[in-house]
Amino acid sequence: MPEREVKLEAPPRFTLPDLQEVSDLKPGEATTLRLRTTYWDTPDLRLARWGVSLRRRTGEPGGAVWTVKLPGSSQGRMLVRPEHEFRGGSGQPPAGALDLLRAYVRAAELAPVATLEARRRLLPLLGEDGATRLEVSDDVVSVLEGKRVALRFREIEVEAREGATSDSVDAVVDRLRAAGAGDPQAGSKQARALGPRASAPAEVSLGDIAPGHPAGDVARRAIAASTIRLLRHDAGVRLGGDIEDVHQARVATRRLRSDLRTFRHLLDEEWTNTTRAELGWIAGLLGAVRDADVLLERLDGALAETGQSTAGKTLRRKLVAEQTSARASLLEAIRTDRYVDLLERLVTAAREPPLTESAEEPAVALAEVAARPWNRLKKARRELDHEPSDADLHALRLRAKRARYAAEAVAPVFGRQAEAFAGAVAGLQGVLGDLHDAAVMRDWLEAHVRGLGQRAAFAAGAVAELERQHLVADRVRWRDAWAKIGKGRQTEWMKSA
Repeated sequence: MPEREVKLEAPPRFTLPDLQEVSDLKPGEATTLRLRTTYWDTPDLRLARWGVSLRRRTGEPGGAVWTVKLPGSSQGRMLVRPEHEFRGGSGQPPAGALDLLRAYVRAAELAPVATLEARRRLLPLLGEDGATRLEVSDDVVSVLEGKRVALRFREIEVEAREGATSDSVDAVVDRLRAAGAGDPQAGSKQARALGPRASAPAEVSLGDIAPGHPAGDVARRAIAASTIRLLRHDAGVRLGGDIEDVHQARVATRRLRSDLRTFRHLLDEEWTNTTRAELGWIAGLLGAVRDADVLLERLDGALAETGQSTAGKTLRRKLVAEQTSARASLLEAIRTDRYVDLLERLVTAAREPPLTESAEEPAVALAEVAARPWNRLKKARRELDHEPSDADLHALRLRAKRARYAAEAVAPVFGRQAEAFAGAVAGLQGVLGDLHDAAVMRDWLEAHVRGLGQRAAFAAGAVAELERQHLVADRVRWRDAWAKIGKGRQTEWMKSA
């Protein structure tokens, strides 16, 4: 489970209140631990600045443990963060931990950057079944510089375990605050120990864009946005627990390729061509996994809907084998220096892209740049037959994607009209994407039906018929989605182009 906790600063003389009648939980037996924690980071503290941490801790039951914490999000008062532990190990970070951090660290060196000692009083709060629902930690922390204590502070943590409710967390936090603890805070022990440098912006940030800014700023921001997306989802791709991570990483690479094409007159040609080629390499590998994920999800849904889940097990095994093979190829690729070099190239460009003289033109001139893929999309629509083929509609989808990405890239300059236009095109892209997925599922079934037993073949036929029905429906829906593009004032911002 992810870490779910609320941190509260506490004054030195703070006394933990009686939590006997808080919520529906009962205090268990308190224990006291002596913890020693060493945080590791790069010389520029890039992990801390990304909201990531790598630490080695001793003093907990079970011995030394390495922990990687990845960027999280707020849910009410709680900060929710993915947390991954690696037990034991020597004084060097385990290979598994380094793998999760590769996108952030890349070719930089990791080393200890802060050492903390803490006296922790740990109080479990138990449910009616005797299981721990919350843990309240009262930590007195000393930050060491050699043998000298450079900083001392006190912190209260309320950590939610399995089965805990937000109401019980809020009740305990309210009781602690009433007893003198401070407001919930997002800062970590790591950030407090390392000081202001650890709270500096991450090495890649978006920055604000205004119409008077040069066009190069818009290109840089577009590169930065997708680079951030790729870095944020890299660890999830490696872990493989959530198919959305592969999806988002694929979107990042494809959007980058599209944006580099859109802004190619603003960027060095050789750099752009090389970068697009490398992005195409990794996007293809991500795409193979994503396509298998989508087909598997679609197959499972169709088998359940048609009542063929048992008969379709053979089909499912074939698709899982394809998914497993595609994932193995992807993991092999993202553990190479070639991939690390690509990330380094993107991070550098997200800060200082290789711009041409044209990048000095005002950002408002980019209306013409965004109008080009829109004009190509309109032309492709006009040239479609009355009953277009699946391939023609897939080509229309690709043009829609380019028009949408271009509009979203310049939306910080042109505002709501560009956003509304991009949203309408995204609607078309979504319907055409559903149609494409149905067609791919149908074709996959046709390619694999040979050699199946009678029951599996029947299941394949039932799924194929369901996909045919989806195709018929989607062929009506995409025309409705097209009719919504350009309504109102959606395209006026491109008129000057």
